[in-house]
Amino acid sequence: MAKKNRKQKTIKQLKKMKKLTLLLILGFGVLMAMAQEESKNEEISTIFSKSRSNGGYGAISFSYTQLDGKDAFMMGARGSWIIDHSFAIGLGGCGFVNDLNHHHWMDNDLTYNLAGGYGGIYLEPIIGPRLPVHISFPVLFGVGGITNIANGNWENNWMFDNGNEDEFLIMEPAVELEFNMTRHMRLAGSFGYRFTSDIEMDNTNPDVLEGFNVGIVLKFGKF
Repeated sequence: MAKKNRKQKTIKQLKKMKKLTLLLILGFGVLMAMAQEESKNEEISTIFSKSRSNGGYGAISFSYTQLDGKDAFMMGARGSWIIDHSFAIGLGGCGFVNDLNHHHWMDNDLTYNLAGGYGGIYLEPIIGPRLPVHISFPVLFGVGGITNIANGNWENNWMFDNGNEDEFLIMEPAVELEFNMTRHMRLAGSFGYRFTSDIEMDNTNPDVLEGFNVGIVLKFGKF
C-alpha cells in the first residue's frame, strides 16, 4: 500500500511539473520572438553561418532565500553557450544551507540544519543583449538532494544523518537584470522561484524547498 501511494504521489508530481514545463515552453516562444525582433530584417542565417556570432560564459552566483521560514544561503555556478547573443544553453548547479533549528530532541543541544544541492540544464533567452542594461530569463530544469545535518554542540562537531534525506526534481525560472560592465564581464541582479517535487523527510514540509530567492550573478566570457 505504501509503495502504491508513493507511486500515485510521484505521478501527480510529474503531472504538475509537466504543466509548468508546457507553460514555460510557451513563454520561451514569446521571449525568443522578442529576442530576434532586432534582426528580423536581416537575411536568414543558419547556426553555422558566418554572419551569426556565438560565444559563451561562465558564472558564479550568490543568493539569499528562506527554507521553512528560516534564512538560507545559496551559492551556484554555471557555464553556457550563447547563440547569436540572444539565447544561451548550458549546465549548472547550486548548493544551499540554512541555520534552521529543524526540530529538538528531548530539549538537548542537538540542532539541525537543512543542506543540499541541485543541478541540471539552463535555458536562457536574452532580451536586448547589446544594450548596456538588459534582461534575461534563465530557467533551470534539474534534480537534487536534501538532508538534515545534525549539529551536536555537546560534541562541537557536525554529524551527518543518512537516515533523513531525499531526492527531488526542480524547475527554477528566474529573471536577471544585467549590466554590461565591460565587453567580457556582466553583473546581474537575480530574482527567481523554485518549484520542486515533494520532499519526503521526517518533520519536514513537502514543499520546504519551494520559494523565492534573490541574489547577484557575475558572468565572464564572450557575449
